[in-house]
Order: sequence, then structure tokens, then C-alpha cells
Amino acid sequence: MMEYSRVFKMSFAGVYPHYVSKVEKKGKTKDEVDAIIFWLTGYDKESLEKQIEGRVDFETFFAEAPAMHPNTSKIKGLICGYRVEEIENKLMQQIRYLDKLIDELARGKKMKSILRE
Repeated sequence: MMEYSRVFKMSFAGVYPHYVSKVEKKGKTKDEVDAIIFWLTGYDKESLEKQIEGRVDFETFFAEAPAMHPNTSKIKGLICGYRVEEIENKLMQQIRYLDKLIDELARGKKMKSILRE
């Protein structure tokens, strides 16, 4: 598997606008991206903004997440050629869960389905 430490040290605030622009190109919104992040991590609007303003890296972003959603185990499938459910490194798996959910939003999947309801 790839070198993790580089990804872990990437600024979440640096990647976040890419998530937003990716979904906006497909007619989705920043609010939907935020809703996915809130669901996955337990952050709320205020605490998410604090993480972005603090320019924390992915490692810190997930370490400080209030509560990973109990249904994350229902997130399955391929992202970047890897099955998310088989990624052994917990932090890398959390990052890929987020990538996968953003991808699903960009592909037009319904929020109810993305949020594993």
C-alpha cells in the first residue's frame, strides 16, 4: 500500500475545497459535503470551521473527530483501487471513507443512501 505518512500530514483545509468543487461541478453543494462530514465524524458547523481555520492535517482532523459514525462499517467498495472495508490502517481507512462518500455524492447518489440510513 502507498506511503501513508504523506497523506496523514496533508492539510484537511487544503483538500476540503477540492471536495466542494468536485461535487459542485456535478450540481451538488458545499452544505451536502458538510452534512457528509458531520455524519461521518461528529463535527458540527462550528467545530468543522475551527478545524479548517486551524489548517489541521488529516491525522489531527480524525484524531479530534467527536465521534465516528457507528455505521461506517457499512461503507464498502473501491476507492483509488482499494476496497475501503479491507484497508488495515484505521486512519487511512477513515480518510478513504470520506473520499468514498464524497465520490458517491458527486456521482449523484441520494443523501439517504450515502449516509447509510
